Amino acid sequence: MSAYQNDIKAIAALKEQYGNSWSAINPESVARMRAQNRFKTGLEIAQYTADIMRKDMVEYDADSSVYTQSLGCWHGFIGQQKMISIKKHLKTTNKKYLYLSGWMVAALRSDFGPLPDQSMHEKTAVSDLIEELYTFLRQADSRELDLLFTALDEAREAGDKAKAADIQNQIDNYETHIVPIIADIDAGFGNPEATYLLAKKMIEAGACCIQIENQVSDEKQCGHQDGKVTVPHADFLAKIAAVRYAFLELGIDNGVIVARTDSLGAGLTKQIAVTNEPGDLGDLYNSFLDCEEVTPAELGNGDVILNRDGKLLRPKRLPSNLFQFRAGTGEDRCVLDCITSLQNGADLLWIETEKPHVGQIKAMVDRIRDVIPNAKLVYNNSPSFNWTLNFRQQVYDAFVAEGKDVTAYDRAKLMSVEYDNTELAVEADRRIQTFQRDGAAQAGIFHHLITLPTYHTAALSTDNLAKGYFADEGMLAYVKGVQREEIRQGIACVRHQNMAGSDIGDNHKEYFAGEAALKASGKDNTMNQFH
Repeated sequence: MSAYQNDIKAIAALKEQYGNSWSAINPESVARMRAQNRFKTGLEIAQYTADIMRKDMVEYDADSSVYTQSLGCWHGFIGQQKMISIKKHLKTTNKKYLYLSGWMVAALRSDFGPLPDQSMHEKTAVSDLIEELYTFLRQADSRELDLLFTALDEAREAGDKAKAADIQNQIDNYETHIVPIIADIDAGFGNPEATYLLAKKMIEAGACCIQIENQVSDEKQCGHQDGKVTVPHADFLAKIAAVRYAFLELGIDNGVIVARTDSLGAGLTKQIAVTNEPGDLGDLYNSFLDCEEVTPAELGNGDVILNRDGKLLRPKRLPSNLFQFRAGTGEDRCVLDCITSLQNGADLLWIETEKPHVGQIKAMVDRIRDVIPNAKLVYNNSPSFNWTLNFRQQVYDAFVAEGKDVTAYDRAKLMSVEYDNTELAVEADRRIQTFQRDGAAQAGIFHHLITLPTYHTAALSTDNLAKGYFADEGMLAYVKGVQREEIRQGIACVRHQNMAGSDIGDNHKEYFAGEAALKASGKDNTMNQFH
């Protein structure tokens, strides 16, 4: 017997126990409300989604073709519509997640207004957005089930037992819109205690997976900008431990931690690591510093020096009081970051690169997997990359290596529309299309995400509407470009009253007041034009 039928039976027994005072209670209505409110707390969501991620990680280890994907969201409605679309077109949410981008929280959710990705926004805006996303996803469940309940009632009234049985089966085997969220905690918003406290808030809101980066909190920069400053490994590992303690305290024992390294593009450090013996982590971190050998007589006021193998080394210090690493050491530092993170509590890796290149990513992952064979990546398919130009240049270089004639192309201007239908451009688009599949198979990428897609789609769609509406198209710009497409593509939001919960409320009113219910969905509701 399904949970739905069990609830009807249990409430019927309870109703009988309480007698006439419960005469207005319909057991099936209660069962429906319970089905629409499957997840009562954020911790229930965190546990449910952690189990999904762990299962997906095991399946990926066995078969790299079953990688996972997500799109970044900055509002609950955006996340909701993404999952509704996935269920509509793909019929399942399997292997599809949501990503919560710290960049978009800063740019779109701060009381200060738009901010750069530098951890200046309110830290609780992150946990608030997680809660908001799951509120909207739970409402998507409630709405879709409400439509099924209405269809079930109509089938029963029509005496169509076969249709009623089919709809009941859909209710009994309903797949929720609730999916894992990979949530960005930036560099932890402070010391390890601050990281632990915010991680708890995020987990309580429903996060099963927290991504943390190895930059200095108060110098944090977007991974695709200059000026990134990393911390010694001991500092980063303390924050990974803080996140793990938060998961364990709240009972989410299989919570997932993504350790992000920005070392590939970060040439600076604020601290010289503590080292107790040659070859330890602190010594390895310091070995990448850009130093010059000095004698005691050459030391100046306030100089910092290192003693290595009997030599005095003075790290190059900038006017900002930061120390710089030697040029060309980024990949080695990145690989060391990844190995030490996985050896100290992290579950997945995130390597922030300067371009989308499977070969570059694979080269680093191969080195990591020499030490940790099942190392897996979360990879940012970033809008900060010029994908068209990058891949056309990759194909150009491949053509050159193959001895093909490339005299018809200017490598520096391959973004130009004049190349759009050329052999080179077609091949570049094919490689873009297969980038995620290739990265999963060759470079250990378990999860592909786009951090900021809905930021850009909102801007593009708004621009397209505004340029017509405020010019000579007027209302046709909206009707032709938006509403007509909503109707023809079956976009649920064309019935915006239903999407906002009006019909759910009507059904609840009927539960509560029976025939006396004053409902909004009568004959004069203009939404009836869209049935």
